Amino acid sequence: MANGVVSATMESTVQYILDLKPNWTRVVISTLCGTCSIGLLVKWIHRVRADSLILKARNRRETNLLEAEQVVRDYNDSHPGADGCLIHSLSARQLTLSLKEGSLVPEDVLFSYMTKALEANKRLNCCTEIMMESLNHSKSMDSYKDGLLYGVPVSIKDNVGCKGYDSTCGLLCRLNQPALEDSVIVEVLRRQGAIPFVKTNVPQSLMSYECSNPIYGTCVNPHNPKKTPGGSSGGEGALIKGGGSLLGIGTDIGGSIRIPCSFSGICGLKPTCNRLSTKGISSSVKGQTSVKTSVGPMARDVDSLALCMQALLSDHMFTLDPTVPPIPFNTEVYQSSKPLRIGYYENDGYQHPSPSMLRGVREVKALLERAGHTFVAFKPLKMEYAMNDLIIKAFFSDGSSTLLKAFERSPLDPTISFPIKVCRLPYVLKKILSVLLKPLFPRVAKNLGLLGGLGSVQQQWELDVAIQEYIRETIEEWKRCDLDVLLCPVIGPAFNHNYSAKLVCALSSTLLFNLLSFPAGVVPVSSVTPADEILLKQFKGNFQDLWDREFVQAVKGGEGLPVAVQCVALPWQEELCLRFMKEVETLVGESRP
Repeated sequence: MANGVVSATMESTVQYILDLKPNWTRVVISTLCGTCSIGLLVKWIHRVRADSLILKARNRRETNLLEAEQVVRDYNDSHPGADGCLIHSLSARQLTLSLKEGSLVPEDVLFSYMTKALEANKRLNCCTEIMMESLNHSKSMDSYKDGLLYGVPVSIKDNVGCKGYDSTCGLLCRLNQPALEDSVIVEVLRRQGAIPFVKTNVPQSLMSYECSNPIYGTCVNPHNPKKTPGGSSGGEGALIKGGGSLLGIGTDIGGSIRIPCSFSGICGLKPTCNRLSTKGISSSVKGQTSVKTSVGPMARDVDSLALCMQALLSDHMFTLDPTVPPIPFNTEVYQSSKPLRIGYYENDGYQHPSPSMLRGVREVKALLERAGHTFVAFKPLKMEYAMNDLIIKAFFSDGSSTLLKAFERSPLDPTISFPIKVCRLPYVLKKILSVLLKPLFPRVAKNLGLLGGLGSVQQQWELDVAIQEYIRETIEEWKRCDLDVLLCPVIGPAFNHNYSAKLVCALSSTLLFNLLSFPAGVVPVSSVTPADEILLKQFKGNFQDLWDREFVQAVKGGEGLPVAVQCVALPWQEELCLRFMKEVETLVGESRP
């Protein structure tokens, strides 16, 4: 009791100090400190303030979830005839058809998914807030009946702007700053009859493929709580696979849609940059434009992704954001059945895939060949150069200063603590460590040496030119092989917790297509077998170095987890990419007993 009183007194005193004008704050701090270190006191003040912000945010979320549970309970008690099993068995396209025919009503559908979302959140910690106004919105949907997503509940990643709700990116500095208006994506979803109803959890700063932050805690994998659901759209992946949503919106700057889809076992599409509007999307590294972010759909099946893209690629989006090329969805390409000329590779030369993911690519290739498609071997160009001299340089061209600023006065989540502490090292120390580590761990040393950033605007321009040249060379090689699409591995299976931050190298399978700005999607095709686990024990990797050994530790214990493949097309050919994904999904489904 005494400790609680002292703590409360200290917190109220600190709050009083923080509320004072700056000149009085300095006077009061100086008086309190005496001979004590001002730095330590200031640090303590910031920590208390951070703890207070986190506590208030968690209490607000708990109140929101309890309110939602009560409303849902009351509705379900008064509507016992709603067929939840039927509702959850339908794809987005089937659901809209049933709603328009009148065999289902939007309220029943929304409450059914909200019930499941609340249940899933208790197991997975995947939701940050239920959007309570969606309950009223579902009662007055008649004017949206012509929309392609009429009555479809949609989950929204934390950093996608929704009017009245925070887009925290898992950062304290973004708390209590609700969006003043919907992002373009959310506004178009509403216009097409969709009902955004929940925001989902993300890693701190989004720059991680774990899913944990100091505000809302750790989201876990729906198949195994000892595994991560991936990131940064990890809450989306977990919620959709957990049955709490059938369609969600994520973002992807390094694999942030595709990795959660791979880890959780759902489908997802990273479109070409700016095929969908990013207006109203938050980021912790605004200004980094050498490798751009994409907004895209995540769902249980490919056809739901296609329907979502068709709905979003509308005149309404092109009007709201004229910077988006006005290219409507090409249904003819998506529905085509002509044989494809498919490039493929099993190993990009940088991060060797795990045995299960390698098997997934081989099995899908065999299915596609039997279906009459042609395969051509394809090799990604200069992967070490692409990863180090292009991608890492691009992300850390400012010496990490923008990213580090987002972490000021905020506790570090354990899942991202190590890389952030490395980024905070002085420039000279990074260079010295890079030289010392080079003989033992050359890949690690190379990355460390690049974290110091670029030295001039000229170097930034030279980097941008190099990236454009790399894209040009890759497209030329693609055309030389006369490819329609590409089949390749994706990172997986799901990692054990706290390994993502140590393994930037493992992102090569997804980062490549962010660098190239090629549309890329993920489709689940199998699950990890005991034989895969045995082969994993013999895994050496491409370099047989520290990162290859850590990779084994990250993915071990994955029996039963999803196995996925990655499908890729040239820029602005999302419809062809989706058509390829649909072919994979269909053939895999038909091959199962």
